[in-house]
Parts: sequence; C-alpha cells; structure tokens
Amino acid sequence: MSAWGTAAGAFVGTLVLTTVLRAASEFRLTRMDLPFLLGTAVTANRPRAKAIGYLMHFANGQMFAFVYYAVFVAIGHAGWWLGAVFGLVHGLFAGTALVNTLLPLVHPRMGSPLTSAPDVALLEPPGFLMRNYGPSTPLVTVLAHVAYGSIVGGFTTLNPD
Repeated sequence: MSAWGTAAGAFVGTLVLTTVLRAASEFRLTRMDLPFLLGTAVTANRPRAKAIGYLMHFANGQMFAFVYYAVFVAIGHAGWWLGAVFGLVHGLFAGTALVNTLLPLVHPRMGSPLTSAPDVALLEPPGFLMRNYGPSTPLVTVLAHVAYGSIVGGFTTLNPD
C-alpha cells in the first residue's frame, strides 16, 4: 500500500466524482451542485462560492481518501473492490446523515423544514438522499462515490517503485 498512491487516487477519484456529478447536472439527472453547496457555506457570492467549493471538494477528497487509507492499513488489505465498498458506504452516508442532517444545521445559507417565510435561503434543503435535487440524485451520487472509492482503492495498491 502506498500513501502516494492514495494521494494520487484521491485527486483522480475526486476529479472523476466531480465530473460525473457535473455531467449528471448538465444532462438534467440532478440539480445538485456539490461545489456550490460547499462554497455557499462560506460566501453568498455565487461565482466565488463555486470556486471556493471546488477547492473545498478537492480538499475533502484528499481527506476522505486518507480515512480510507487508514482503514486499509488497519485491516491490512486494499484494492479497487474494497474501495468501491467504502465508496458505497461513503455515498450513502453523504446522502443521509451528512448532507441531509448535519449540513443544514451548520450551513448558514441552506433552508430547512424550520425556515420561515420571511427567511430567504440561498439553497433549498437537500432532503433524504438529496431527492429534493431530483429523483436521480441518489443513484448518481452513490455511483459517483463508488467510482471514487474504487479509484482510491486501486491507486492505493500501486507500489511507488
């Protein structure tokens, strides 16, 4: 197992995940824009939010990959298939607890079921499995995370020789 492989896998995996989500948005399979969702947590300026969001998303991609790496090291095994399983769990966690429950609690510009009429939210609440962003969003999100995980797992097994 290689930490350098994990870092490279995190970059490639995040690039693939982001591209899949962006393409799904362009094909109208989802209305979710993950970089915008992240960036609006720190600024209300829409163009700046996207730019900051992309940086945050790639930083998160590195962070999650090294969580995967720590588990790979702890269990003494890595591979694309194990990474795909981690990606599946990661995608389900992101769509349920992370984005649906935790993010609205701390995101200053995201609406919630408790948002009142005079309050104007920049983002609607995502809902369970982010279905408020379109009925295909859960499938697209989980598949993109499975791809991310398999790439991270595969790259982690590469030797730096």
